[in-house]
Amino acid sequence: MPGCVAGDACHRLETPAARSRRAMKPFLEALKQRVLVCDGAMGTMLYGRGVFINRCFESLTLSDPGLVRDVHEQYLRAGADVIETNTFGANRMKLRAFGLGNRVAEINRAAVALAREARAAAAGGPRAYIAGAMGPLGVRVEPWGKTGVDEAEALFREQAEALASGGVDLFMLETFRDLNEIGAAIAAVRSVSDLPIVAQMTTEEEGLTLDGIPPEQFAPALVARGADIVGLNCSVGPAPMLETLERMTEVVGVPLAAQPNAGKPRDIEGRNLYLCSPDYMASYARRFVALGVRLVGGCCGTTPEHIRQIHLAVKAMAPGLAHREEAVAEVRVPVSSQPHAQPPVPRIEKSVLARALAEGRFVTLVEVSPPRGHDAAEAVAAARALAARGVDVVTIPDGLRSGARLSALSLSVLVAQQGGIETLLQYSCRDRNLLGIQSDLLGAHALGLRNLLGITGDIRSLGEIPDATAVFDVDSIGLTNLIHRLNHGLDIGGQSIGAPTRFLTGVMANPSRDVELEVKRLGYKVEAGAEFVVTRPVFDMAAFERFLRRVEAFRVPIVAGVWPFDTALHAEFMANEVPDVTVPEALVVRMRKAADAAAAAAEGVAIARELVAALRTMSQGVHIFTLSGPVERAFDVLAQ
Repeated sequence: MPGCVAGDACHRLETPAARSRRAMKPFLEALKQRVLVCDGAMGTMLYGRGVFINRCFESLTLSDPGLVRDVHEQYLRAGADVIETNTFGANRMKLRAFGLGNRVAEINRAAVALAREARAAAAGGPRAYIAGAMGPLGVRVEPWGKTGVDEAEALFREQAEALASGGVDLFMLETFRDLNEIGAAIAAVRSVSDLPIVAQMTTEEEGLTLDGIPPEQFAPALVARGADIVGLNCSVGPAPMLETLERMTEVVGVPLAAQPNAGKPRDIEGRNLYLCSPDYMASYARRFVALGVRLVGGCCGTTPEHIRQIHLAVKAMAPGLAHREEAVAEVRVPVSSQPHAQPPVPRIEKSVLARALAEGRFVTLVEVSPPRGHDAAEAVAAARALAARGVDVVTIPDGLRSGARLSALSLSVLVAQQGGIETLLQYSCRDRNLLGIQSDLLGAHALGLRNLLGITGDIRSLGEIPDATAVFDVDSIGLTNLIHRLNHGLDIGGQSIGAPTRFLTGVMANPSRDVELEVKRLGYKVEAGAEFVVTRPVFDMAAFERFLRRVEAFRVPIVAGVWPFDTALHAEFMANEVPDVTVPEALVVRMRKAADAAAAAAEGVAIARELVAALRTMSQGVHIFTLSGPVERAFDVLAQ
């Protein structure tokens, strides 16, 4: 400053914005050194406070500043490194609809001031960066609409000038679908400021923008237009966003940002609610970081609790990771190093099945389905018969949709107590939230169950109850993470549960599915803590061999599924109507040649026995499916 000779005096003459930036590392420098956590949804929080969706949320900055400031403070207390101003729609075009078109500068500057006040009030916490949030204009830009790119740039420039003068540390351009429009926004920001720009598009589940542009095209275009960080936000949950980000890493070298929704909204009693749990979001935040994402947060439906869990997950990870392929073993959050974590029980000591798998013995598993109603006598008797024939474990399938059935957990306990054989509880995520799953599993452990087979569950019409709807809080990967935490004596919030559980954790895989997708998902499951694998029915041995070669590096026991055909109709159904199951035509032809029902049943057993004989040299066990026929058929299949 010209004429200034006293350092302290110069410091007193600095603006608050300049002083704050001088005391902090530049945003891009901080981003190189560690992963930064952004805040979550502003609109979701305001909506939860009773603000109707037909209100102008940005106007609350003037009419109810305390409410907005409190939301900022909650995210800061949750561990956010970056908070966004309440200005997503604070451009002249959108504000005009509420009669506020002439208050663009006032609203944007006030929003920055509120964020700065919240940051100052976060006593004892780390300093956070303030991002000036800018969203689309709400109108189509040429060539798709009548608003010219130059007009759009002028509208964005007005907002950017106000945010810059208010003292933001960076600009967050988000939820754009149109490259021309976000290009105008980037140009507008660059015309008034050299601060970092985060440019985020919104995509559909298949990775294309809402206008159909693939990430291989829009990601490099954003960099070419001047974005410092490129990423994705809104529209989809974390799982499909991860796949799109993987595609982006192949075409750009700048840091990536990811702010997914908390799943898809569900209409519950007239309200749109987002049901992805904080723990589930955190599990995907770890995957984002392992992929190379440097800025991670949340969009619609995310709350301070989501951000708190993401913050804890990111904090536990090594800061410099770039790609999953480069360091799979190092990227998983070390649960064992968390406070209150205890050493897990050695695998070989968990159960009879665990010991058999650890010792490399060939194991036999047979399904016994939960009965309709509450009488379990027949199922228990079937389990006794299987035990007498030397079967190692009885599997109890979960989530059957045909009528009122005894729960799989209850039958697993009854069989274990009365059937004289160990059980493998198949546990589905469908229709259960994360807290309910945690309670179920703790109860199962208390009742003596030790073997779990976690599945996501089918997304289909629900049997004989047409008004019932499916609910998913986590998938099988999140479930595996939960079991892994319980096995270290931790609940989903990282608190101690006392002695750790001793579950043997199994997962399912499908050798006939898209091999790239299935191998990727199985890798995530193994990373999450899976200890063995049970496959879907195997009919195509060549496909199974290819699958085994691809998953050999995971070093987990594979138990192959075998499903004996009952009739030619059953074989044709499996071949043509069951998704992701491959049945060679030769097997269907063999079943068609059967002269009558008895011959067809015998041929189905013969085919299954041939498969079991081949699988004895390829897998560490077989799992006999019995849903289509009596459990006694498994005796014939396993007969030597």
